[in-house]
Amino acid sequence: MIGSGIYSAPNVKSAEGYSLGGRSSGAILISGSIAGTVVGGGATVGTAQLAYSLGLSAWWFTLGSGIGFILLGIFYARPLRKTGLETIPQYLVLNYGKMAGSLASVIASIGILFSAVASCLPGIQIIAAIFDLTPWSAAVLLIMLVIGYIFFSGMKGAGVSGMMKLIIIWITLFTAGGTACFSLYGMRNFWLMFPSDPWFSFLGKSPWETVGNLFSLIVGIICTQTYIQTIFSASDSRTAAVGSFAAALVVIPVGLPSIAIAMFMHATHPHILPILALPMYLLQYQPAWLGGIGIAGIMLSLIGSISGLALGIGTMVSKDICYELLDIRKTERVLLVNRSTVVIVTFIACLIAILNLKSNVLDWNYMSMALRGGGIFIPLTLAVFAPGILAPGWAVASMVLSTIAAIVAKTILHLEINPLFVGIGVSAVFIIIGMIFRRKEYVMNS
Repeated sequence: MIGSGIYSAPNVKSAEGYSLGGRSSGAILISGSIAGTVVGGGATVGTAQLAYSLGLSAWWFTLGSGIGFILLGIFYARPLRKTGLETIPQYLVLNYGKMAGSLASVIASIGILFSAVASCLPGIQIIAAIFDLTPWSAAVLLIMLVIGYIFFSGMKGAGVSGMMKLIIIWITLFTAGGTACFSLYGMRNFWLMFPSDPWFSFLGKSPWETVGNLFSLIVGIICTQTYIQTIFSASDSRTAAVGSFAAALVVIPVGLPSIAIAMFMHATHPHILPILALPMYLLQYQPAWLGGIGIAGIMLSLIGSISGLALGIGTMVSKDICYELLDIRKTERVLLVNRSTVVIVTFIACLIAILNLKSNVLDWNYMSMALRGGGIFIPLTLAVFAPGILAPGWAVASMVLSTIAAIVAKTILHLEINPLFVGIGVSAVFIIIGMIFRRKEYVMNS
């Protein structure tokens, strides 16, 4: 897999070639890049970790991601691709000025970083368990793998590797999931161990929490540079939309075999660490060759997810901060900044993961989606579908205050409400006030 990335490297001769693959990606490469990024720690190990305790409601991560990609393809892919830009902040700059672009870069980067943490967590745990390493040593090895995966080839390597990785994941996970289903079917006391509530409830522990997580996924995907960057890399707007739809079809079913495996492990091994449910099943209950390929597929999914997310942050840092604010415009330096940022982001994500090894993988994903979407979603949507309706000053104020509100609600006040709702609510209030003032100015000038 790393070889495929290095093979693609000689074709990368510019910063745009690294971040966008030369804007020549077809629908298959688009879907591979998108699905290859989202099918990471949350879609595999994280889904199994949650399903080990709650069952079917863990499916919402891949199901919600697929819904997000469908909406991205229907409403956002065509207008965004037609602009010929590279980043979400660049699009916001066109409508709200440079300050909006810089803020969007910072906000989105923080949110994306937490998604990378969600893939670093199981990556470090699996490497440490298999090779009997300390978490720190496992993290160093993980960083080296990410560098080999994405550092040289950028978006083109991510697309090619993403498709290969998804083929491996599909074959091994669905084969293993099928055997887990047969084993569950043969259990005589199945319904005693797995009553319908909560094991087969789509609502999980709390309907409001489930709805909040679903909304976080949809909003977060639409506001994530990694996925939008893939849209910008498409050869045309139609290809961008088709690639989004194809990614949704690939991603939605992936969570189901992980759920079956996790439920089987709960019945047979009720005292293991839930984060190890999926890798332990592959190693203990599958033929050695299939289990080995399955573990490799999971590791590739984690590495590919970290790489794609880090590349999204690297593109924003190189284009929206270094290129626009610091006036670093020489293509070799922009490319160097992008690559260096990928390494730095991976290191920081691994460090955060080591400090939170016992945390829930999907919690990081949902928090990530909420933070990156709370401040950007409404201004971005207005910029796409109603440009000029909101004054730049009010857009910037809504982005800043809504993000601060979401962070305070989650980390300081510890409110049970999803931080996305807090951020969206504050953003909506300021935007409505701004639109009222904009309307009054228009009437007065008329």
